[in-house]
Amino acid sequence: MVPHTVAPRVRSATGQVPGTPAVAVGTDSRIPAPICRTRPGAASAPGYPREMGDEKSMRERMLAGELYLADDPEIREQSLRAMELMEAYNSTPARDTARQHKVLTELLGAVGQDTEIRPPLRVDYGSNITIGSGCFANFGLVALDVASITLGDDVQIGPNVQLLTPTHPLDPGLRRAKWEAAVPITIGDNVWLGGGVIVLGGVSIGANTVVGAGAVVTRDLPANVVAVGNPARVIRTLGPAGD
Repeated sequence: MVPHTVAPRVRSATGQVPGTPAVAVGTDSRIPAPICRTRPGAASAPGYPREMGDEKSMRERMLAGELYLADDPEIREQSLRAMELMEAYNSTPARDTARQHKVLTELLGAVGQDTEIRPPLRVDYGSNITIGSGCFANFGLVALDVASITLGDDVQIGPNVQLLTPTHPLDPGLRRAKWEAAVPITIGDNVWLGGGVIVLGGVSIGANTVVGAGAVVTRDLPANVVAVGNPARVIRTLGPAGD
């Protein structure tokens, strides 16, 4: 993601729910402290971690799920590449399916056979998204892949679904200094996400599960269930025939 200090701006707050594992970035001991190569003023932010010695690039930190700063030339270049490919994909004529497929395979990390994603599609980088075969995503999919987003085979996605891996620190000083991180999303085979579903970072959804329209998935869902609501809760277990 590219913050407001560079153009174009692609940063967006994800609406993570405080108290869930996907949110507690600023205080999570699993996430190493940032290095001191920061934007001006970041090191003086209240609560700024002062550990030294981490020589990873910001992109390496991002991909490792660690705190990082997004105003980095390498990260910005990856974002610009994705935006160019998104523009090409979203503007390709509907009848030119060969070009659509070519651009989509360039944009995403991997796309299985017979998978269709109806434009417009919005991603952060695209390269961190893996989609299996036989999947279908309706109009308006937003997949913010700062961390990996993995979809199995035969996944069905309704319109305006959001898959949001980015997180922001709870610590106000770190957040003001624009540190951020991300945690992966994994969606199993034959999952159906209804229209308007939001899946937050760190969530895994088991195979064959159905998530009702408008649900907000803040925690893992097991296989073979129906879940609805905000936050999503399991209301039914599905048998082998889906009953």
